[in-house]
Amino acid sequence: MQEIADILGDSFALSQQAALTGAKTIVFCGVRFMAESAAILCPQKTILLPEIDATCPLADTINVEDLRSLKKQHPRATVVCYINTTAEIKAESDVCCTSANAVKIVNSLNGNDVIFVPDINLGRFVVEKTNRHCILWDGNCPTHHRLTREDILETKSKYPDAEVLAHPECVTEVLAECEHILGTGGMLKYVRQSLNKKFIIATEVGLLERLERENPEKEFILPSPGLICPNMKLTTLESVYEALKYNQHVVEVPPEIAGKAHHSLSRMLQVAK
Repeated sequence: MQEIADILGDSFALSQQAALTGAKTIVFCGVRFMAESAAILCPQKTILLPEIDATCPLADTINVEDLRSLKKQHPRATVVCYINTTAEIKAESDVCCTSANAVKIVNSLNGNDVIFVPDINLGRFVVEKTNRHCILWDGNCPTHHRLTREDILETKSKYPDAEVLAHPECVTEVLAECEHILGTGGMLKYVRQSLNKKFIIATEVGLLERLERENPEKEFILPSPGLICPNMKLTTLESVYEALKYNQHVVEVPPEIAGKAHHSLSRMLQVAK
């Protein structure tokens, strides 16, 4: 899938690129919340999701009723939602964030209380880096959450000269054993600039495939065979072909939801600048 793509990137970067390209149709080879973000940012374009059942388990841990209930319990709190959320959750939030800018977003907010949804591991990382009072939702990415401290320690013992890069969706015990905690874009940049030749990459295996292509002189080690997202792997060449041939699985976001969700994304971009 990566070899046939016109653009590679993390979820939000891809949506931004979708808005910038001159193409009228975007085939989003990922999961539904990614395609929704593209539909929000470029409503004049046709967004196709080749696998309509490709959802994100992390995004699915919280629904609108859950968030509204949380907001009622903490009416003075600012709601920060991770990019890995549905359009409805983005519409109910004050500002969106990515793994790369979550700390900066939370630090920029006025007031003491922050509702952070839905990833509890990223939320704990943000609390540690900001010392802000955050009400965390108990959601997680199953792929990252299943990685253990023992996985990291065992891999480090086999490759003592390798640097360890971990995604902040990993549990706190894993992050404590890693030299660098970065989002996918940050990992790509760090590896490209690093003089080191060996890296343990604690995130979904798809990123290693790209790292290997872009840095053939360097070695990349996956610390656990469980770092595979089955939902991201649903898209196939056949489903892309059928999406293009039949213009099928169009992803649309209702205008009343898209407008509010666009506000939370735009506010993130303003702060991130």
